[in-house]
Amino acid sequence: MSDTDESGVEGRVYSPGDEHAFADEKLNKVLEFVENDPEIQTYLDAQNVNAVTRKGYNDHGSKHISIVRNRALCLYDLLKRAGIDFNGARDQGLAEEDEPVIVALAATLHDIGHIVHRDDHSYYSIPLASDELDRILPEFYNKPDCVRVKGEVLHAILCHHTAEQPLTREAGVVRVADALDMESGRSRIPYEKGGRGINTLSSQAIKNVSLQEGEEYPVLVEIEMTSAAGVYQVDNLLKAKLRDSMLEDLVRIVALKSGDEGDDLVERIEL
Repeated sequence: MSDTDESGVEGRVYSPGDEHAFADEKLNKVLEFVENDPEIQTYLDAQNVNAVTRKGYNDHGSKHISIVRNRALCLYDLLKRAGIDFNGARDQGLAEEDEPVIVALAATLHDIGHIVHRDDHSYYSIPLASDELDRILPEFYNKPDCVRVKGEVLHAILCHHTAEQPLTREAGVVRVADALDMESGRSRIPYEKGGRGINTLSSQAIKNVSLQEGEEYPVLVEIEMTSAAGVYQVDNLLKAKLRDSMLEDLVRIVALKSGDEGDDLVERIEL
């Protein structure tokens, strides 16, 4: 990755919409396959129907998946640069280059269970993702490695749900990255339709999220809020995902309130 962001600022700062060219050849080939596969892309669009159209929740479609996958890979990259060990691929006897593949595929497929139902969607995602992995993985792996990569991807998908505890750092990265898609753009659809639930209103209060190298911790996540409503996203959703993620001691989260809306209840939150 480049040492500058799109604005030319020195240091590694990852912001919404960034598309980073990861150096791993296998990862890039897998990402190209996924991006050009009509069945997967249809899933990513269709999974928004139950979540947004029928339930009025925040976006869980292709845009959400793109952001989560990008932030998961950014988290992975920052942690690797800090020398943090990942155990998922290693425990299975897989190569180091398979770590970001596991992260990317789990981030891509973690929400497809929404096509069945929003409730308990992480459990419905397992059989659906399993079928997709049976199509994807033989393009890049022999049969034994297909089984091993598939198991790690499914583990990470299941553990993006807070009720399940990640046993690998790959799974922890996907879990935390899922909660890092919290800016106002995610709630655009239900908000424009009149939705005013706590998820929608709190997401509307998040202006920007960026990831960068920290000083005391490998990763610093900075969250800019326009009002105290954003506290729900940080203190309830992100905090719950970070807990028991195997990343608790590696990520520092700082949320700051900006703007002048006469709301002085919260100026700064740190996790």
